[in-house]
Amino acid sequence: MERELTCIICPRGCRMKVALEGKEVVSVEGNACPRGKTYAVTECTNPHRTVTSTVRCEDGSVLPVKTETTIAKADMEKCMREINAAVAKLPVSIGDVILSDVCGTRVIATANKNA
Repeated sequence: MERELTCIICPRGCRMKVALEGKEVVSVEGNACPRGKTYAVTECTNPHRTVTSTVRCEDGSVLPVKTETTIAKADMEKCMREINAAVAKLPVSIGDVILSDVCGTRVIATANKNA
């Protein structure tokens, strides 16, 4: 089997072809750097994503948040359930931890919000 990917690691956007045998990557072509190959292998074997969303605040407003590190793509639904159930206590500053352990990472604020 073969997959075509566009690398998202840098602005170059290399178009890559990944040859797979089952779930194993046999070869990667089209990457201009080693980071592209690493991205292609990860994307085909164990894809990860940064989750961005909003959390309700105690005053009824919403606060933009994101996962501090990437999580397995398969865990995104579980992560969103926990984010949707959370309520942020105000005031909040950029980088404050809103949830301390969601799918192996933390969910942090991406904006300031006063009470």
